[in-house]
Amino acid sequence: MYGVSPQAYDRAITVFSPDGRLFQVEYAKEAVKRGATAVGIVAKDGVALVAFKAIHSKLIVPESLKKVFPIDSHICVTASGLIADVRRLVDTARVDAQKHRITYNEVPTVDSISRSVCDVMQAYTQYGGIRPFGVSLLLAGVDSQGPKLFEAEPSGAMTAYKADSIGSSKKEVDEILEKGYKDSITLEEAIKLALDAIRATHEEKLQPENIEITHISTKTKKYVALNDKEISKYLKG
Repeated sequence: MYGVSPQAYDRAITVFSPDGRLFQVEYAKEAVKRGATAVGIVAKDGVALVAFKAIHSKLIVPESLKKVFPIDSHICVTASGLIADVRRLVDTARVDAQKHRITYNEVPTVDSISRSVCDVMQAYTQYGGIRPFGVSLLLAGVDSQGPKLFEAEPSGAMTAYKADSIGSSKKEVDEILEKGYKDSITLEEAIKLALDAIRATHEEKLQPENIEITHISTKTKKYVALNDKEISKYLKG
């Protein structure tokens, strides 16, 4: 067809296949499926992010593996896939958050920051010579409209969720979330549900070294990362 070989659909980000697919975007989604699991849950009193860290060697310093990143005082993000890719998106989100504060003299909404990140991700699916970001993000925060959770996919698609997961075992984790989630869930219950979902789908024992837990409550609207001692209490509970 027009002199385009079948391999071109596989290699070029700007060429659709005859059945309307962008293979490089689909390959980026496969990279996400190989990443460690992360879970986000919206509660009636806030929003929580729980991320599993795959530690493959005893020589690794656990603190050097970050899975949750603050964007603003009331917004944070976790990712699955090529974690090196997320640093660029985190930097973009942080700059946009500060621009919003300076321009409008108000805190940015979770929606606006999520949309700006997705705009960058979408742009990387549209031009030759670049590749899509090999990560999916869960952006969580509390603004004037309450707690919110968004998923950003490698295609740049942005979707709001009450509870969601990314990474390996997503299908199994989502099934557990669907069964255990309720609109009246509290932050405490949300964190326990996320841990139960990760524990049920992973062979490794959950320890403070391989779990990150963060939350933002509707009362304080402040990003809080739990320390090892606080995480241990949840793991024992």
